[in-house]
Amino acid sequence: MNELSTKPYLIRAIYDWCSDNALTPYLAVKVDDRTRVPKAYVKNGEIVISLSMDAVRNLQIGDDEITCGGRFGGVAHGLVVPIAAVIGIFAKENGRGLVFQGNDSYPTLSADIGNTTSLDNPTPPSKPRLKIVK
Repeated sequence: MNELSTKPYLIRAIYDWCSDNALTPYLAVKVDDRTRVPKAYVKNGEIVISLSMDAVRNLQIGDDEITCGGRFGGVAHGLVVPIAAVIGIFAKENGRGLVFQGNDSYPTLSADIGNTTSLDNPTPPSKPRLKIVK
């Protein structure tokens, strides 16, 4: 059986969380030959795209790619971002979200959440302690 990647589901979840909390979702993308974005806005092979409802139209976050229309410098562009090219998704206002690492794209928590421990290698829980409260 061919197992589906969790990455598109996690991207949709963070996007929904941002929307539910009136935050602006931003998508960090590693640009390659399959990525269709305005090349003038690519820096060091990467681009950050606002996915807010005001910034894009017809947003579709599928299992293989993210498609939408957006304006850059007042010019309309059709955007196509393969899920494999997504580096991370986060809220502009507080930086919370997920960053995907390596070829397998396992997520890590953003730095402001507490630590950047990889989810596939969590730290073991410490022994519970009781405290007397008077």
